[in-house]
Amino acid sequence: MTLLAGRRCYNVVNPLHSMVYFAPETQTEFTALGLERGAMSYFAGRAAAMGRVGAGVVAGTFYNFNPALIARHVPALWEIAAPEQVLAARLRAVAAAQQRTLGAELLASAELAEAAELALRASQACAPAGRPLYAAHAELAVPEEPGLRLWHAATLLREHRGDGHLAALLDAELDGLEALISHTATGKGFLPEAARATRGWSEQEWAAAEDRLRSRGLLDAVGELTEAGEQLRQQIEERTDRLAVAPYQLLGEAGVARLTELAGKLTAATVANGAFPGGVFATDAGRR
Repeated sequence: MTLLAGRRCYNVVNPLHSMVYFAPETQTEFTALGLERGAMSYFAGRAAAMGRVGAGVVAGTFYNFNPALIARHVPALWEIAAPEQVLAARLRAVAAAQQRTLGAELLASAELAEAAELALRASQACAPAGRPLYAAHAELAVPEEPGLRLWHAATLLREHRGDGHLAALLDAELDGLEALISHTATGKGFLPEAARATRGWSEQEWAAAEDRLRSRGLLDAVGELTEAGEQLRQQIEERTDRLAVAPYQLLGEAGVARLTELAGKLTAATVANGAFPGGVFATDAGRR
């Protein structure tokens, strides 16, 4: 089982989790709790598994958000909705969003149930050491419904890989904003305007970080990656692959191939049914 096979599998599993960040059902559930749309709801939904954490913990684990944006909402948001309420609302939102984007027939299918069990089996090889977001989500109960089981498993695989990715970024000596800019420059992530807006960075802060990257020879005059920048981003992805490989090694070549096949079909359905907005990502890979 190659590292590339693991990455391909992750790339089709992850949208089954990440659709929750764009689902109108999520905003409906969270605003019903009194949370504001946008950043406050995002921070609440993703951080709730860690409990009533402060702004510093969220900034440290989310990495590429402006800490000033986080501090405007955390920890105040926990006075509006307790983590337990947020987690329950998030599951309700996922269930409703899956009904819209997958439909009742797919949700009841043997293939979806098989994908859920394969992904959950893979997650058994995830280790919590040095992975705070994964560790927090791993302590949550596994839902009973197949669709929610699949979403939970995709969440574990996402946060496990994501925590390792932050280690790779630290090793590359990229701060949160530099990591965000260099990733958008690959053409595989957020469009720059969307990245600045959702992560809370000003044009001045963005420009200053671009200058820092240019001083290292990673960006050229027009904001594109230099050869050295491309090599660094490739090294980061390869290290992330190595740090995230354990779940896919556990499944083995046949299991990875089967999960990739099943999740690919399910992700295609979610995308076709409007799970992700236009004008946000440079490519489909940006969702992943």
